[in-house]
Amino acid sequence: MRRSVLVRFLGLSLAVALGAVIATAVIATYSTSEQLQGEIDANTGQLQVDGRIYSELSKYAADHSTWSGVDKLVHDLSDELGRRIALTDPDGTVIADSARMLGAGPALPSVPAATVDARSQGMTKFSGAVSVFTARKTALAGSANEVVSAAAMPGLYPGYPGWGLTDAERQERDRLAEQAAGCYRAEGKAATVSTVSGAGGADLPVVMVENGQTADGASMMQISKPGARDDKCMPPGLNAPSAKAKLVNDDEIRRATGCLDAAGQDYTITEFDGLRAVEPKDKAELSEAFFTCTSEARSQALTPYVAPSAKLYLGAKSTFNVFSGAGLLRTAATALGVLLIAALVMVFAGRRLVRPIVALTGAAQRMRNGDHAARVPVTGKDEVSRLGHAFNAMAESIQRHDHQRKAMVSDVAHELRTPLANIKGYLVASEDGVVPLDSELVTSLLEETGLLEHLVADLQDLALADAGMLRLHKAPRDLSELAQQVVSAHRHAADTAGVSLTADVKDAAIAPVDSARIRQALGNLVSNAIRFTPSDGHVVVGVRRGADGYNLTVTDNGTGIADEHLPHLFDRFYRAEQSRSRTTGGSGLGLAITKHLAEAHGGRITVTSRLGSGSTFTIWIPAG
Repeated sequence: MRRSVLVRFLGLSLAVALGAVIATAVIATYSTSEQLQGEIDANTGQLQVDGRIYSELSKYAADHSTWSGVDKLVHDLSDELGRRIALTDPDGTVIADSARMLGAGPALPSVPAATVDARSQGMTKFSGAVSVFTARKTALAGSANEVVSAAAMPGLYPGYPGWGLTDAERQERDRLAEQAAGCYRAEGKAATVSTVSGAGGADLPVVMVENGQTADGASMMQISKPGARDDKCMPPGLNAPSAKAKLVNDDEIRRATGCLDAAGQDYTITEFDGLRAVEPKDKAELSEAFFTCTSEARSQALTPYVAPSAKLYLGAKSTFNVFSGAGLLRTAATALGVLLIAALVMVFAGRRLVRPIVALTGAAQRMRNGDHAARVPVTGKDEVSRLGHAFNAMAESIQRHDHQRKAMVSDVAHELRTPLANIKGYLVASEDGVVPLDSELVTSLLEETGLLEHLVADLQDLALADAGMLRLHKAPRDLSELAQQVVSAHRHAADTAGVSLTADVKDAAIAPVDSARIRQALGNLVSNAIRFTPSDGHVVVGVRRGADGYNLTVTDNGTGIADEHLPHLFDRFYRAEQSRSRTTGGSGLGLAITKHLAEAHGGRITVTSRLGSGSTFTIWIPAG
């Protein structure tokens, strides 16, 4: 079963849209995957490269009070790593840019890769401790099995080992490290001195001490750390902060305690490895006010010694345009593919939709040319199929009405020809002296003229009914009285035919009707009943109250009507009795006129009949 045309068009639209979406997804996925794969392949080590750039610049910021002189570092890193590096103030003023040539450079990316701020790096909320110094203390206070020392934590942030060290302080650390290693060796332990990178790029000494052996007998080494039990070899001064770090730490503690006192926060001051830290008394709770005071104190204390905050930009400004280069060709190819698929789908589906419309057009043209037998084949149950059924029904109706029109013209010609021929024959005979023009001949001519007048009047009534111009002059009238008038008017014809004609009425039946038209309708039915009822028969005109109106009935016990004639009784010029006898045949318009008169009153007419047992015609008229 074919679906609705609307549903089919919707399905086609969705199919095309789905194809476009899939094609868009494919091209976007392919292009994006290709680009991302290229980025991944090209930047496998990019994170490490960018991390190194950030680390080097952070070291510079921690070891210098301004960014002056950072250009050399930026250009050196850019040349070594093949990466564009740019630093700007928070307001966007360029500090250094490896791509700047002759005072101008390409536009920067829209978003910075990171912010380099030596004053705030390392400041993290710890449960019970705040500041980088406390974090350092926590790391150094681990279990004896941890391979950790102060120098093992890279000196990226101020306050860690190596920050602010003078040359003399670095030399003293080297001496202490050699002294510690010699002490361990004197105790029979293997010990060596190594170096790690500290703040400012300095190489800081660490002591590596043997700690057992592996399964194959190789020695395991660990970094010795101060404060371990029974360790008299590790001098505390090896991890002591610089004089500069002590100065900053003292300023930080002063500022932090002043802020906390003003905020009413309880705190304690602890010391580890030469540096002090401010901690809340209840280490399980760290308020926002406590963290704000300590972080601001640290930032303010470091401000004179470190470079100000700067934004770091890496790489060049990039834009993605799928309509350029290879992307344009791929996009165009995909678009053409989608259009081709859509065209094929629409051509295939359109032919199925257009085929019945073309058939309808051809059938309509054949009908225009006079072929009223033109029909269209119909399959399915969609809108086009219903249109085909409607066209066939219309063609059938036109053909039927054309046949009726031709039959009516033939019948009218026949009905007019007979009385005209009679009149002409009598007049010619009288003119020739064959028939005397006496009163009998005049009466016969008047009778034929009356037949012509009656036929013309019937045709005029039908024409007015077809045009919707059948005028009615309605007024409240008693239908019972009208029925009795009709019976009285046809009494003579009934007596002449030997038929008993009576009225079966009881109470008054008032309804708004045109009395002349109702008498005409009932008169047509009574005339037909008398004509088809044999002698000694009877015809009864009745009026009864019905549903929302009145039933006017004309019942006879005449010859009756066969079932095959009942559907056509109210067609024009249709006769159940096909003979055109002047004694039994009428014009064939009476019942058609009666049907129109009933419908003009808002009613209807029905018939029941049995062959050989008579007929009953019923006109239903609404009561109001």
